[in-house]
Amino acid sequence: MKKFFQSLYLSPRLFLALAINVELFINAYFLPPAFIFAIGALGLTVTAFLVDLAVLYRVQKGIVARRNTPEKLSNGDENEITLELENYYNFTIKTEIFDELPFQFQKRDTSFLAQVSSGALQELKYTIRPTKRGEYEFGAVKVYAKTPLGLVSRRFVFEQGKTLPVYPSYMQMRQYEIMAMSNRLQDIGVKRIRKLGHSMEFEQIRDYVVGDDLRTLNWKATARSGRYMVNQYTEEKSQPIYCMIDKGRMMKMPFKGLSLLDYAINATLVMSNIAIYKQDRAGLITFAEEMGVVLKAKRNATQMQAITEILYNQKTRYLESDFELLYTNIRRQINHRSLMLIFTNFDSLSAMHRQLPYLRRLNKDHLLVVIFFENTELQELILAPANTTEEVYLKTVAEKFAFEKRQIVRELNLHGIQSILTAPENLTVNTLNKYLELKARGVI
Repeated sequence: MKKFFQSLYLSPRLFLALAINVELFINAYFLPPAFIFAIGALGLTVTAFLVDLAVLYRVQKGIVARRNTPEKLSNGDENEITLELENYYNFTIKTEIFDELPFQFQKRDTSFLAQVSSGALQELKYTIRPTKRGEYEFGAVKVYAKTPLGLVSRRFVFEQGKTLPVYPSYMQMRQYEIMAMSNRLQDIGVKRIRKLGHSMEFEQIRDYVVGDDLRTLNWKATARSGRYMVNQYTEEKSQPIYCMIDKGRMMKMPFKGLSLLDYAINATLVMSNIAIYKQDRAGLITFAEEMGVVLKAKRNATQMQAITEILYNQKTRYLESDFELLYTNIRRQINHRSLMLIFTNFDSLSAMHRQLPYLRRLNKDHLLVVIFFENTELQELILAPANTTEEVYLKTVAEKFAFEKRQIVRELNLHGIQSILTAPENLTVNTLNKYLELKARGVI
């Protein structure tokens, strides 16, 4: 009986019918002949209520609901969730479905309306966008079913509790991988870069075809065979590519729900996957005020899985990062010249100057690319009109910060250090463009 009352919900339509009945009885007090009509209306309401109740509860398993989710969620992306409703009543049922989302979304009003025919299976799809890595726990699926009369609702509760991990953006990684395999990276913003010259890694001698570089003609082979022969070279492979992620306090800044650290992690996942696809070796280094992980650059079948698992557990720290410690560890552990992409953020020119000696030493031993972020909110403030003294002051300060970011780029270039100043949402594309540019120039 307790379960019965817990599952029973009276609808506003029933209360409206009862209110009309009360009004009829009030009017019957002043007009006695109307009393019989009021009794009849009340009897009709009670009968309809009992019939509605009987129809809803005569079937023990009237509605079945299931939630279908992926094995893991992709951070910063729209992940599709599917709700399945199956109607075991012999009539069309109207439902309202509440799905208990993880507390990280701070949503308690995720509801859907659906009308399910008798014996039918209906799917409802919606998307969720997590902005933090970690474990997300889903609760129950609650379904409120009612007949076409709609006087009462019956609640069905399906314990669909499930904990899903939120990993770095594997959806973005797959998107870029598919585009690379189909040679369509330019469709998502990656520039088609003309290869300058060729590497000196010889592959084979083959027949000349129209369009081949005449400088690759092999005159000895041509003289022996009596037809034009050219040397074919391959792009240098198995070059070590390291993504270095700064986990210091400056990487905690949020943009569009994601922290700068998460933008760097998502870009690292894509960059590492593309590097391995290009037959280079991908490695990973994390650091803050103390060293994190140093994963040596490899190109084996398990490297991407290892990188993904490491990135899943990274968190920002609250102290300033120690670049001297980073340089010391790299010098001790990495002996081969490598391309090192360091994801960090400098809020001022003086902050960059404190780390410049260590960046210069790193660049001496390796090819270093410093990747840091522009504040897109400052850009909006700069472009907005200033009508008051306060707005003029804020705009001036914003322009100063933006100017310092450009000065950092110039200062790094003066010392021969490659750099990328990018908006967070363009980080992945700009990083890939720089990698492909350096590959095309043959400087890695």
